Amino acid sequence: MQLDRTSILEAKQLTRRFGGLVAVNQVSFSVNQGEIFGLIGPNGAGKTTLFNLVTGLIQPSTGQMLYQNVEISKLRPHQIAQKGIARTFQNIRLFADLSALENVMIARHIHTKSGIFTGVFGLSSAPHEELKTRSRAIELLELVGLGNRQTEKACNFPYGDQRRLEIARALALEPTVLLLDEPAAGMNPNEKKQLSAFIRDIRAQFNLTILLIEHHVPLVMELCDRIAVLNFGQLIALGHPAEVKHDRAVIEAYLGSE
Repeated sequence: MQLDRTSILEAKQLTRRFGGLVAVNQVSFSVNQGEIFGLIGPNGAGKTTLFNLVTGLIQPSTGQMLYQNVEISKLRPHQIAQKGIARTFQNIRLFADLSALENVMIARHIHTKSGIFTGVFGLSSAPHEELKTRSRAIELLELVGLGNRQTEKACNFPYGDQRRLEIARALALEPTVLLLDEPAAGMNPNEKKQLSAFIRDIRAQFNLTILLIEHHVPLVMELCDRIAVLNFGQLIALGHPAEVKHDRAVIEAYLGSE
C-alpha cells in the first residue's frame, strides 16, 4: 500500500505525571496518514497512558496532542471520537448484557441527528435513522465474522470474538484513526495471523490510519510500517521495524544490559 507522508496525528513533548510518577515523559512523534504505527515497550512503559492521552481519557501535564494540525489536548473523549479517533481497550469494555448488534448500534449514535425526543414522539427521522444504523451495524458484524451472532449477548462470546466485536463497535464510529490496545492478547498463533491480515484489510477498506499497542513483538514487526518504543515513559526508538529490531536501547529494554 502506498503511504501518504502527510502527518495526521502528532505528539509534541507529551508529559503525564501522576503525583511523583512520570508515566509519559516528553514524548514526541508523528503518525502519517494511512500508516500502521506500532507502540511497544516493556510492562509499565507508558503505552496505555499514551493512548489515554490521545483519546482524551486523561489530559497531558505538559505538551500537546495534534490531530490534522489542530490541538485536541483539552477535548473530552466524545469530542475526540466525533473528530474521527476511535479505540479499543486492553481490558474489553463491551455492554455485556446487550446483544452484539446493540453494542455496535450504540456506537453509531454520534452520527445520528435524531435524539431522545424524536424517538419518543415518533418523529419521521427516527425510524429511518434506526433502520440505517441497524443496517450498518449488521454490515460491520459480517465484516468481523460475527454476522450470524447478532442477537447473542456479548457476555456469551469467547474472548477472541469479544475482541472482534469491540473492533466492529470502534469501526461504527467511522474513524479516520483507529487505536487498538493489545488486539492479539489471548489469541493463538493462527488467530494472530488472521488478525494481522484483518487489520491490513480494514486499513485499506476504510482508509484508516492505525495505531496499535501489542506485546507480541513478531506480529508488530511483521505488520507495522513504523514502530515507536517506550521505556519508563520515554521514547527510546522510532523507525522502521528493521531499524528498531536492531536498536541497542530496545534490546536492552527487553533483555537487559550485559
